[in-house]
Amino acid sequence: MTKIKIITDSSSDLTQEEIEKYDIEVIPMNVLIGEDSYIDKVTITPKEFIEKMRLSEELPKTSQPSVGQFRQVFEKWRRNGFDIISIHISSGLSGTAQAAQTAANMMADTNIKVVDSLFISRALAYQVIEAANYVKQGKSIDEILAHIHNVRQNSHLYINVETLENLVKGGRIGRGRALIGSLLKIKPIATLTDGVYTPVAKARSHNKIIQYYTNQVLSYVKTKQVKEIGIAHADALHLANKIKSRILEYLDVNIVIIETTPIIATHTGAGAIGFMFYTD
Repeated sequence: MTKIKIITDSSSDLTQEEIEKYDIEVIPMNVLIGEDSYIDKVTITPKEFIEKMRLSEELPKTSQPSVGQFRQVFEKWRRNGFDIISIHISSGLSGTAQAAQTAANMMADTNIKVVDSLFISRALAYQVIEAANYVKQGKSIDEILAHIHNVRQNSHLYINVETLENLVKGGRIGRGRALIGSLLKIKPIATLTDGVYTPVAKARSHNKIIQYYTNQVLSYVKTKQVKEIGIAHADALHLANKIKSRILEYLDVNIVIIETTPIIATHTGAGAIGFMFYTD
């Protein structure tokens, strides 16, 4: 039977328990704060990152793993007789999948499939975990890739930010627009569709955010089963717990709350919530 290894990057927001349970290789991304460089979740924790980001005048920078890093990891598993499925953050947000594909192209003697998840955080993790489950079941690479596609088609991601400051620093919106948004206490909500952030709503309170996310999930349960809900937060555990409590009033579903990677928090700023779920 063909041995298959599942690989992803640290933007997947997998828990350590999941990494160990499903034997997943996670290649860390990198964060630069001022002149200091850190390895995501290796030399800096999400909590430490938030504190350093608050003190930094400039927006921290993130960088993808290098082609050399990918090749080194791929070579390790090739030597042990594995085929590889490498699943990564949306190519619309990072060049990580492209770097992985470049490394794979340099190893023509190895069966390596690079997958652009079109997502990030737990919505990426769903594809990784489901792929690892299929590996345990002895499925073929083609069966696993088809299943990943199905999971991706049935995944949903929403994100809201508490402050527009990081979007200004990152050049995504103008300072004048951010000032108006702050004065009106607008908390924008966006979705990630086909790897692209698209604004879908504006909320003026946490209660409105909670209601919006609850309504999104409930709109799907009429015809489908919600398999899991993920709430990734950037120093917003209180809000994450309130969202979880509200949804559990309506649904009996597994809800995972995790402090999100610095790779995400650098763009959203503190107080942000990533709300994700997938259906059958």
